[in-house]
Amino acid sequence: MLYLAQVHKNEFLAQFQLRLLARQEAENIWALIPEEAFILLGKGNNLTENLLLLVELSPTGDIERLEDASNWVLNLVKTYLTTGITPDFLRQEADRAEQWRQNLTLQNQDLARRSLELEARREQIQALEESLKRDKNGVPKEESAGS
Repeated sequence: MLYLAQVHKNEFLAQFQLRLLARQEAENIWALIPEEAFILLGKGNNLTENLLLLVELSPTGDIERLEDASNWVLNLVKTYLTTGITPDFLRQEADRAEQWRQNLTLQNQDLARRSLELEARREQIQALEESLKRDKNGVPKEESAGS
């Protein structure tokens, strides 16, 4: 699994560690890691304090790959922040999409109601047509009794 991490120096152990900041959930979906989670790097690693890294961890939690996150961050800036996609913009778009969904739901309910009304009217018209055919083909009971 891929993580975004920051390098910290553990003064007590005199070695560097990674603080996991976020993990990749899907291709473009990341989740922040709210609790402090650290992975010790060992004494042989000399990294720069506060450096951001992309870290690939195995299912057992072993480090499979470390990569400087600078290009990844710059790509995020280029892709999202230079086009004006801000958290506020995304919230507004989400609100608009929800209003659109609600509007479509109301329209769908209205169409279903109208469809039911049309079906009821069609049945009434068919009943009236059948009644008229019976009246036209047969002799009404009042006339036969009066003759």
